[in-house]
Amino acid sequence: MALWFECKVRYDKMMENGMVKKVNEPYLVDALTFTEAEARIMDEMKPFISGEYSISSEKKTKISEIFFNEGGDRYYQVKVNFITLDEKTGAEKKTATLILVQASDFEDALNNFKEGMKGTLGDFEIASITETMLMDVFPADLSGK
Repeated sequence: MALWFECKVRYDKMMENGMVKKVNEPYLVDALTFTEAEARIMDEMKPFISGEYSISSEKKTKISEIFFNEGGDRYYQVKVNFITLDEKTGAEKKTATLILVQASDFEDALNNFKEGMKGTLGDFEIASITETMLMDVFPADLSGK
């Protein structure tokens, strides 16, 4: 299971109108430690930033899975409640899980989430779908390059 860190990068960004604006944008990286997350985000961002930049914050997230969609330019956080029955009491128990979905809009996010959940044997309900401010997500390179 991946461990995802949200890293905010502060830098001067060239806007479409030609103006330079100081921004503080969040990105998600797959890493084992805060140190690795900082090194990975610096490596990933270096080709896109000219001038000085800094990592303004890092935090672990509770995202358990990500459903990627190359056609999507936004990231939506889906809070899912998995429903189980307590064998002793017979009561329903809901366990909340966060899943990130890449999509172009809300409807696309819902469809991509449903596609990603196909074949799931357990019962679940969608508690919420929220657009995030994430600019990009950088999974670990498992090819060993």
